[in-house]
Amino acid sequence: MALFTITTWFALGTAGMALGTLVLAWGYTQLTEEHRFEFLDLIAVTVIATVAYGLMALDIGAITTARGATLYIPRYVDWLLTTPLHVIYLGWLAGADRRVIGAMAALQAATIGSGFLGGVVGTPLNLGLFALGSLTFVGVVLLLFREVATEARKLDDRRLALFRTLRNFVIVLWLIYPVIWLLGGTGFGVMDTETTSLVVTYIDVVAKIGFGLIAFSGLQDIAFLQADATDVDSSAAQTAD
Repeated sequence: MALFTITTWFALGTAGMALGTLVLAWGYTQLTEEHRFEFLDLIAVTVIATVAYGLMALDIGAITTARGATLYIPRYVDWLLTTPLHVIYLGWLAGADRRVIGAMAALQAATIGSGFLGGVVGTPLNLGLFALGSLTFVGVVLLLFREVATEARKLDDRRLALFRTLRNFVIVLWLIYPVIWLLGGTGFGVMDTETTSLVVTYIDVVAKIGFGLIAFSGLQDIAFLQADATDVDSSAAQTAD
């Protein structure tokens, strides 16, 4: 009997996401009121992921696809909910228009939906749906680097730097998922289900918790600089008096 199985990776994913949720929840209490509401978005991401990995660890939601591969519905439900939440947060952070934020969220949801349907059906339809999902993801990236980035340039340097860091961080990690999709049972079957689950779990934990921690650290820096600037202004006003 193997020491480490798919259940092991899912159990570790559950524990990692739960721990990340606790850390981010603590971070929420440390933020100023100005940044708390938007930060709930990132806590919701890890809560959803914790539930999804818990279900997979219990072997709930696994189906066999037309190509004979195992596909986990909770994983795609997780991504369908959480990846739009990430792009929504980036839109909020940049001060983007609601129309643009809505378009990004819809395109990102379409990306996940196409990936799921592509994983369920047989060849060659699966590759066609993969191509469709790739195109919708390109749409998300273009919006983040054009319309949203344009709005972000109106921000102060610290907030702009945080936006760019989070945007680049999540896009680089998300670019790994299509490669895994193609190599796994949903695509060409080069990677077995267990290996795919291990890699995806690792990237999921890094992407979701890492995004939240980077955001928390950046928001703390912004709050510190704002407080410092306020103190300087107060001191200057007192000196003038």
